[in-house]
Amino acid sequence: MQMTSSRPYLVRAIYQWITDNGMTPHLLVDVSVDGVQVPAEHVQNGKIILNIAPMAITGLVLGDTEITFSARFSGKSQGLYVPVEAVLAVYAKENGQGMMFSEDDGAISATDDGDDTDPDPDKPKRPSLRVVK
Repeated sequence: MQMTSSRPYLVRAIYQWITDNGMTPHLLVDVSVDGVQVPAEHVQNGKIILNIAPMAITGLVLGDTEITFSARFSGKSQGLYVPVEAVLAVYAKENGQGMMFSEDDGAISATDDGDDTDPDPDKPKRPSLRVVK
């Protein structure tokens, strides 16, 4: 039996972890995904970074299939809609700690100390995290 996507659960958990630590959660969003509704004038290279801190937005809903909230851009309040599969990363603005998501939704990629040598190539590889800055 196929399990549902883990991405919405991980987004909610990392969001809570970041806010519980008094930092500013940001989303990196792929605007090419169908259904993304964000201010086009703030898109760069097909992506947008959104500040989703409680003091910056209103009506945040971190749902299983979409993320919705209202935010002000150039003084004007706008409703934003982000399908969860469009979220590429959720991270803290202050230190870049958080999580980056792979396109296949299963693997979470990351790096640690940059040492790519593997003493036991037959051993299954462990997932790791990459810091998004």
